[in-house]
Amino acid sequence: MTAIKHALQRDIFTPNDERLLSIVNVCKAGKKKKNCFLCATVTTERPVQVKVVKVKKSDKGDFYKRQIAWALRDLAVVDAKDAIKENPEFDLHFEKIYKWVASSTAEKNAFISCIWKLNQRYLRKKIDFVNVSSQLLEESVPSGENQSVTGGDEEVVDEYQELNAREEQDIEIMMEGCEYAISNAEAFAEKLSRELQVLDGNHMDLAKGHIKALQEGDLASSRGIEACTNAADALLQCMNVALRPGHDMLLAVKQQQQRFSDLRELFARRLASHLNNVFVQQGHDQSSTLAQHSVELTLPNHHPFHRDLLRYAKLMEWLKSTDYGKYEGLTKNYMDYLSRLYEREIKDFFEVAKIKMTGTTKESKKFATLPRKESAVKQETESLHGSSGKLTGSTSSLNKLSVQSSGNRRSQSSSLLDMGNMSASDLDVADRTKFDKIFEQVLSELEPLCLAEQDFISKFFKLQQHQSIPGTMAEAEDLDGGTLSRQHNCGTPLPVSSEKDMIRQMMIKIFRCIEPELNNLIALGDKIDSFNSLYMLVKMSHHVWTAQNVDPASFLSTTLGNVLVTVKRNFDKCISNQIRQMEEVKISKKSKVGILPFVAEFEEFAGLAESIFKNAERRGDLDKAYTKLIRGVFVNVEKVANESQKTPRDVVMMENFHHIFATLSRLKISCLEAEKKDAKQKYTDHLQSYVIYSLGQPLEKLNHFFDGVEARVAQGIREEEVSYQLAFNKQELRKVIKEYPGKEVKKGLDNLYKKVDKHLCEEENLLQVVWHSMQDEFIRQYKHFEGLIARCYPGSGVTMEFTIQDILDYCSSIAQSH
Repeated sequence: MTAIKHALQRDIFTPNDERLLSIVNVCKAGKKKKNCFLCATVTTERPVQVKVVKVKKSDKGDFYKRQIAWALRDLAVVDAKDAIKENPEFDLHFEKIYKWVASSTAEKNAFISCIWKLNQRYLRKKIDFVNVSSQLLEESVPSGENQSVTGGDEEVVDEYQELNAREEQDIEIMMEGCEYAISNAEAFAEKLSRELQVLDGNHMDLAKGHIKALQEGDLASSRGIEACTNAADALLQCMNVALRPGHDMLLAVKQQQQRFSDLRELFARRLASHLNNVFVQQGHDQSSTLAQHSVELTLPNHHPFHRDLLRYAKLMEWLKSTDYGKYEGLTKNYMDYLSRLYEREIKDFFEVAKIKMTGTTKESKKFATLPRKESAVKQETESLHGSSGKLTGSTSSLNKLSVQSSGNRRSQSSSLLDMGNMSASDLDVADRTKFDKIFEQVLSELEPLCLAEQDFISKFFKLQQHQSIPGTMAEAEDLDGGTLSRQHNCGTPLPVSSEKDMIRQMMIKIFRCIEPELNNLIALGDKIDSFNSLYMLVKMSHHVWTAQNVDPASFLSTTLGNVLVTVKRNFDKCISNQIRQMEEVKISKKSKVGILPFVAEFEEFAGLAESIFKNAERRGDLDKAYTKLIRGVFVNVEKVANESQKTPRDVVMMENFHHIFATLSRLKISCLEAEKKDAKQKYTDHLQSYVIYSLGQPLEKLNHFFDGVEARVAQGIREEEVSYQLAFNKQELRKVIKEYPGKEVKKGLDNLYKKVDKHLCEEENLLQVVWHSMQDEFIRQYKHFEGLIARCYPGSGVTMEFTIQDILDYCSSIAQSH
């Protein structure tokens, strides 16, 4: 939002002499989501006019445009909807009621608070604030005192001065060239007056007040700076007066030009020396607040420094046009000194971020009490980095298959957190939530810092950062070499396109430590937990997208884009490592397999990823990763199932694909719909295969008898004549049936239940599903036998010694007893 606000101020409000005070991202309530911005603005000229302006992106989406503006005096009511609970909705009552929904409650509250303060300060008529928390309605800050600055012009009293010999000769030459010089002295004098008017008044004559300001004016006070600025402008006008042919040969003109040149050189030296001292002094003052800001994980605010220096912006513009060498020297000195100042601030800032990521409050408090020495900070951080070696065990257990629950596999990743008796999964959530907040805080602090410095550089050094001209950009040299451009090291100004490049090069020099520090922080986050790469990819992508919306070629956009490449590489490595660990899984020969670790790992990854990538710009990267991961999961589940010795292959396949299907059904991942159907089919097929294989033929002799019956029928014997076959008569059938009384059937089913229970794992809870399927399969066999008896032995009165109801009772009783 900082970048958006910066862009709106620059492109929309600054050209209209307006200042943007607050902004909220909204859409109309109850309608299709079309986002726009409501902006609270005031004019920079008096009398002050206060407005609420609606701004939205153009249809092409390449720039913002002003759509409608309301005067604040026309606002009657602000309805925040709820003064207690968080609610992003609010209404503004102008000539009609406008209903809005803010992108966040925090943005809405900040906007309403700003409206209240503007109402208190500028309007006699008070707006009604309905359903607004009293905490938002604070007294507005009084405006600063206006400072009036007066100029330094003084009257100059001309004194008589005799002509020297050279000037007398020049006058004689001029008189000889004029026919009426002697006959009409009055006309000749009028001609001289017209031709020498460039020497009169303020054309080539500088007021004493201006001369005094240039020689000894106070460059430390606002009044003195204003006087020096006016004097420098007046001097520049005198030096740029257009002379007629021959006037530059006059001794008086030459002497005056030399005096102006000397004044310019003197003032340029004074100005450059003073500003160099300001750079140094401001840097020392800034350093005093480093410790406090670092411990709070905030970067020092350079606004006071920029504000004080911007008083010299017009003088820098004067120096740029009159003495480019000194301007260039100031630019280099500013970069050299500020790069060291920012490096101290940013490195301390990142050290605290690392401590907060890897340590506890114990380490943070210890850091807060240390003297502000780089060696001490470095030593503390190195000790923390040494302890973070414990953090690499988060996924190593994937290399070993055991019957441990998946919740224990990542417990080591939180060994540095003093979380009491929290479970491993809770520790993971706490770790990752903490990391996400810290990483977002780092990016949120860096973004306004870079934007503010770039804006200051543009204004202070008078460089064009938002305009460009056609043609090839001047090839810039390394700024450490002492020149800003090969084409412009001789004192001539830069063209606009090269000035844009100069801003970028200055930002690279000043903030040269940001990219390596970000990369180091990213490496640490990846070491703590490889799943952190998901958070970093989403956060970094969003900040890159925001920066590119403001200026795709800016230092911030380019730097974050470079770091995003590293984050994406780590994300890809995380995916590749998970697939590699799947392939390296070793199964235990002594215990049942259960849910494979990488199947549970995929569930954890997918659940985490779906929560992180919700509405993210880089969703496509996640979908590609899903495709690779699920393919690896499918292949390696089958691989483990084929190698399993303790647990039947069908059980490994059935349980794990059931788990995969349940995960995909719960998460509703659209790109994996085909894999979800495939997982369900594999689960169903292997469930049926296991049931048939495990149940087998519980009434084995009866199965064998009826196999013979069906064989005879297949040979052509009619079903009702089978009973006349000696081996398959009624008496033989009764003998076989008597071998399977209900008691024996129940005993066989009980042994089968125990066998199935040994095969299946508790965490997937499929025992009752499998048992019910076996019950159905047994009943199906029973009905098949009954049908054959009815068709092949009609009227014989032969029946089984147990019924279908008995089977149901047996199965129910066995399941309840276990």
